[in-house]
Amino acid sequence: MKLVSSLDAIAAEDGGAQAAPDTTDRQPQEDSRTSSSSSSPVPPDNEESDFFLAANDSQSSLGVPNIQDMQVFDDECLQPIHRLPNEILIAVFAKLGSSGDIFNAMLTCRKWARNAVDILWHRPSCSTWPKHEKICQTLSLENPSFSYRDFIRRLNLAALADGINDGSVMALAGCTRIERLTLTGCSHLTDSGLIALVSNNSHLYSLDISLLPAAATGTPFRDNITAASIDAITEHCPRLQGLNISGCQKISNSSLIRLAQRCRYIKRLKFNECAQIQDRTVLAFAENCPNILEIDLQQCRLIGNEPVTALFTKGNALRELRLGGCELVDDAAFLSLPPNRTYEHLRILDLSNSTGITDRTIEKIIDVASRLRNLVLQKCRNLTDAAVYAISRLGRNLHFLHMGHCSQITDDGVKRLVTMCNRIRYIDLGCCQNLTDDSITKLATLPKLKRIGLVKCASITDASVIALANANRRPRMRRDAHGNHIPGEYSSSQSCLERVHLSYCVHLTQASIIRLLNCCPRLTHLSLTGVQEFLREDLESYSRAAPPEFTDHQRSVFCVFSGQGVVGLRKHFNRLIQAEETRRSTRPGPTDAPIFPPPPQGVPPLIELSVDGDQDAIEDDDVPEDDMVIDTQPLLNQHNIGLGLNHAAPGTIPAPPPIPAPPPAPEPADPDDPFDHVVVYHAEGVIPSHHVPTYPSPLADDVPNNGQSATQGDTAGQSSAADGETSGHGVRVVQASIDISADLGRPDAPSGHPDAPSGHPDAPFGHPDAPSEH
Repeated sequence: MKLVSSLDAIAAEDGGAQAAPDTTDRQPQEDSRTSSSSSSPVPPDNEESDFFLAANDSQSSLGVPNIQDMQVFDDECLQPIHRLPNEILIAVFAKLGSSGDIFNAMLTCRKWARNAVDILWHRPSCSTWPKHEKICQTLSLENPSFSYRDFIRRLNLAALADGINDGSVMALAGCTRIERLTLTGCSHLTDSGLIALVSNNSHLYSLDISLLPAAATGTPFRDNITAASIDAITEHCPRLQGLNISGCQKISNSSLIRLAQRCRYIKRLKFNECAQIQDRTVLAFAENCPNILEIDLQQCRLIGNEPVTALFTKGNALRELRLGGCELVDDAAFLSLPPNRTYEHLRILDLSNSTGITDRTIEKIIDVASRLRNLVLQKCRNLTDAAVYAISRLGRNLHFLHMGHCSQITDDGVKRLVTMCNRIRYIDLGCCQNLTDDSITKLATLPKLKRIGLVKCASITDASVIALANANRRPRMRRDAHGNHIPGEYSSSQSCLERVHLSYCVHLTQASIIRLLNCCPRLTHLSLTGVQEFLREDLESYSRAAPPEFTDHQRSVFCVFSGQGVVGLRKHFNRLIQAEETRRSTRPGPTDAPIFPPPPQGVPPLIELSVDGDQDAIEDDDVPEDDMVIDTQPLLNQHNIGLGLNHAAPGTIPAPPPIPAPPPAPEPADPDDPFDHVVVYHAEGVIPSHHVPTYPSPLADDVPNNGQSATQGDTAGQSSAADGETSGHGVRVVQASIDISADLGRPDAPSGHPDAPSGHPDAPFGHPDAPSEH
């Protein structure tokens, strides 16, 4: 049997092509235990011990005992490696980490090649055009060594979406056993190419032909798939279980109804941005496909109450329902549900922008679906604290809550939520302007909190940010092997926070943000758009670039730090603090106030003892995400900001510092001093004008609010906060300084300009399945 060089098409990804062995002696029929070794004889014809070749499948591995089995002939015995059953070899090959290793195993012998080729071609890599070309060439061979077309089970061409057309898939049309076909974003593909791909694959059970939005691709939106393709799928793929046609607006409702009537095994449907979808189409799927687990109808604006009710009443195990943008859905869709039926399988419900939803609907949903885990209610503007009280009954089941733009929510509802739902990981309360430090400091006590959105919560101050910084940063009593607490022994913990969105929280100062940066090593995203103290030229290099569609004003207030930008911002502030400390230590004069004084009254202490093993138990889903950037830079040596690592007894708060002496008279500028660019804020002092750096001018407040969602990325809005004040000597005292000496607990500490901007909110995180924001 001849191993053609086309096998290199898959192995090229992990290590170049290798010469195939010369095995021109093709045998018509081989025993499963034969090898390429000339010293290994063929088993005797009368051997009966190989149960894989026996006619009776129920025969045991010992075979039928007879005289020949009981005799041992040394010259007839095979090597142990060649006596392994095919099932064991396949299981071993499946554990190999790379296709190059599998290819090398194929070159060992004929038996290994037969058992490894299926694994190698199970999911061929089409990530580049050279690989795609080699795969197509191999599939086009007239006399291949193996039937490669029958080995391909999964085919993903999304990486080449921009160039995929009908001609580039014709060579793949001969595949007969494809189970999953992914063509996401292949906008140049037409009915001709798609029909050719699905016609020979009766085993297809997952198809994704969704189109990316034009805003994401930067190219004109193309939609070439019509009802003809859906009819071909209906005819040739009766086992279909998952269909994603998001963005395909030329597909008719009639063709989808025919699909629902024939493909009754469908479990997952995604119709995002399919504005043509009508009630009768969804009703057909609800009637004929009772096993639907997930259905996504976002931006299907023609969908009303009847199909939503039918999905619940006629389905057996509905798990995810997304109705974002379905403005016709109101209370009637849920209040008409059967009174005595529950939906324990429902885990995700998205009712974004459903302005007809009120507190009565939320109470009904919680009554019948008590195991909801993700609840998205952004821009449901009629919801009040009564809805939050109902949601709090979900208890430990609730992990994700998005109530951005629900402006009637108050501190009372949030505090009830924190008390009863202590497993919340993600929460977005953007544009809930009634919230204050009273509720945000309670949110900070959630032991599993990873992401929080507080965009345009203009009433919060440094106290909330410090509470978030100190969240879960407390020593925990160690346990022995039996789970018992060990007296006097403690283990340290770290904050779980990964993403914090504080755009347009204009009362925040640098002191609290620096503490947040130093106390949260897992932090990977920090948005401060519109916060005046961070609109500085020396911080622009760490911020992400504003999206190209932003206006000039929006660009001027854009301030978002992600990934390495967060790490760089942390190091930048710590360098400035250390430089200022060095300068103070070399300057004679009274002792300055400490850089980080104790928190003001009402702020949670830096250290708390935790002996509750249940609330703080580490779960499997608490492992940091793969793309998380964790800064390994040690915190400031002398201060250990926010950690509470002092030499006093555990649980105590350091004594307050002495009242600082009046500052010395300002010194003349030294052009050779590298630290003259540092601006020191003094409440009663006047800073020479040559010490004041240049910052952005006050922002115009005539930019209207476009009313976009809090999940569409950091955008800019109106702002009237001035970047400084004019002293009696005609010199501006810039409040956005890097000196952190202003005591957060003192009444004369700077707290930002009282004017809160009202521009577009920052995007906290959106839905788990949505793409990452700007």
